[in-house]
Amino acid sequence: MPAHSHSPDLTGLRLLAHPLRLRLLSLLTAQALSAAEAARELGETQANVSYHLRRLHEGGLVRVAEEVRISGGLARRYRHDPADGPAALAAGPAGAGHPEAVTALAAELQRRAAQGLGQGPDHLTDAEVWVDREEWDRLVRTVSDAADRLHTAARPPHTPGTIPTSTTLVMFALASDEPEDGDREAPGGDR
Repeated sequence: MPAHSHSPDLTGLRLLAHPLRLRLLSLLTAQALSAAEAARELGETQANVSYHLRRLHEGGLVRVAEEVRISGGLARRYRHDPADGPAALAAGPAGAGHPEAVTALAAELQRRAAQGLGQGPDHLTDAEVWVDREEWDRLVRTVSDAADRLHTAARPPHTPGTIPTSTTLVMFALASDEPEDGDREAPGGDR
């Protein structure tokens, strides 16, 4: 199988349906690491990290940045480019693993919250609201731009002058039985 081919069980957002994969993508945004280095940083076994790195690599979400000789062996160091996902996956086929990815994000958010929120959240939003389609599209672009800035600002863990942060963003339009184009009666209106 070619390195970046997509097998049926690794397509779309299903690839992100494991909290450790989400942690690896975050970690590998700021630096290239081998499975052993990532395992040490995350407090996981090398075998477990290696397995999930292979899945992410097969799905095209991490790339081999370099190969280095370590103790007589060859170690691959992987790197994640946020342009390759998860936002890139969200633009893929509708419903491709969406519930699994959201479940993994929720589990990861719970893990991070259990670590302590420091002095409390700097921002917290939860909204299930109706908005104009054009405004929704602008909001998605604005949040996507902020996420791009966040990924660009990422530094390796423990870099002097940095702080650990957590950001989880999931935005999606909900299914509705209502007509979209003003085809329904205005509240209190007569027909």
